[in-house]
Amino acid sequence: MTTETTRPTTRTPDHAIDSIFLERWSPRAFTGEAVPEAELLRMFEAARWSPSSYNSQPWRFVYALRGTPEWEGFFDLLVPGNQKWAKDAGALVILVSNTRMKVGDAFKPSASHSLDAGAASLAFALQANRQGWHVHGMGGFDKERAVTALNVPEHHRVEAAYAVGRATPWADLSEEQQAKEQPNGRRPITDFAFRAGFPQRED
Repeated sequence: MTTETTRPTTRTPDHAIDSIFLERWSPRAFTGEAVPEAELLRMFEAARWSPSSYNSQPWRFVYALRGTPEWEGFFDLLVPGNQKWAKDAGALVILVSNTRMKVGDAFKPSASHSLDAGAASLAFALQANRQGWHVHGMGGFDKERAVTALNVPEHHRVEAAYAVGRATPWADLSEEQQAKEQPNGRRPITDFAFRAGFPQRED
């Protein structure tokens, strides 16, 4: 049943899992409340403990808090479609990964830097939910310009952008927004998990 603060959801797992995975979703309607830096650092602390190849920890989070001088520079990197709603976020974060890792005394290319950074991004988002915030990941931003704007070092890759904020309460959304601001579903496991190998292709 929907209350003033609860939005409807059709999320029902096919197997018993922790509710933290169902509660995480990516809203586009934020209240405009600034994210305190201490709150954001707690989210990064969760990301810190993510697994990575050789414990290389290739993730790098660069961020701007709402109301600070850095905000406009980060906001300007987003495409107009994302600026339209991300303007009400409380923090903007860019995820970068180190494409090399140190093995012994030498650096070598990392085949898993993006995968490891992705693990950190999920930990970051799940922790945000536990703290009462939401994270919306974005691919729609100028990655090339971000390299210069954020002083990204050599051998690093810009991966994704994130808007962090307090989701607008369901009762405060317009009817049009309510139609869009609902957690979505997922494809069934049978679409992506295959015992003993991929299904045989039919030519």
